[in-house]
Amino acid sequence: MKHECVSTPPPGKLDLKVGFRCNNRCSFCVQGDKRESVDDLTTSEVLDRLAAARAQCDRVVLTGGEATIRSDIEEIAAHARGLGYKVIQLQTNGRRLAYRNYCQALVSAGVNRFNPSVHGHIAALHDNLTGCRGSFDQCIQGIKHLVSMGQVVLTQTVIVRDNAAHLPDIANLLLRLGVQQIQFAFVHAIGTAERTWAQTVPRYQEVAPLLATAVHRIQANQRVAVTEAMPFCTLHGLEATATELRTPATLVYEGTTTIDDYKAYRVSEGKAHGPPCAACTWAGVCEGPWREYPQYFGWDEFVARSDAVTVARRASSQ
Repeated sequence: MKHECVSTPPPGKLDLKVGFRCNNRCSFCVQGDKRESVDDLTTSEVLDRLAAARAQCDRVVLTGGEATIRSDIEEIAAHARGLGYKVIQLQTNGRRLAYRNYCQALVSAGVNRFNPSVHGHIAALHDNLTGCRGSFDQCIQGIKHLVSMGQVVLTQTVIVRDNAAHLPDIANLLLRLGVQQIQFAFVHAIGTAERTWAQTVPRYQEVAPLLATAVHRIQANQRVAVTEAMPFCTLHGLEATATELRTPATLVYEGTTTIDDYKAYRVSEGKAHGPPCAACTWAGVCEGPWREYPQYFGWDEFVARSDAVTVARRASSQ
């Protein structure tokens, strides 16, 4: 069984959104209603984008929407492999992975990183958040298949109001399943989450201690813990887990939109610094919260740090 997902850092990563259709209806989905308003890329469009990005990227994340509902996803993965992409990662809700032969077909086509989403430690919680009964059992069965096949499994959990208290429980579940890397991402209140803000978005001050418990548990088991969209004033002692420090240069193809430098876009368009950040010693490496958060909750809970910065940006094989 593999417990290491570190390799020579590649020059760049392609985030390729192949379409926005999905067989879940997550209450926090950042894509909102794009499934109804934006056509999926055709096979030829996907293959053209893979070829166009190859000069600057040697890893690709196939995402959406839900990439596995496409009948051509194996062809896409095989094409990426043929182009020489070293890492071919599939971001998925995990439901189709419940079929072992489907997992094997994806591996044979070239997928070598699997990124299923697990939003609860029990079916009642996960299924409520995904809006699909049975989605938890399918995803968990898929993870079991992949781990037994020796595949690299990197899970994603979106932190929302309903699951925040259960982050340690989610960590426990994923550790028992043998997941190599567990990522917790604070919800971005756009798309569907913007409409359900009051029911969906927790406070950072409530999340921070629960997240710390989960991270410490993961690290104690020699697995990789990653956090996303957590300002560094909420990550005391856990700063090195921030994905913002480890993500390589990323090119994004999203429908008809191209983002050449996702980090620059994220800092200029997605995140925000406020009054407490001006005096914070970590402001130079911290991107701040998603900008929608202080628009609703204000800046009072953010406290400037005065300690020395002890981390630096670095490349990752994520």
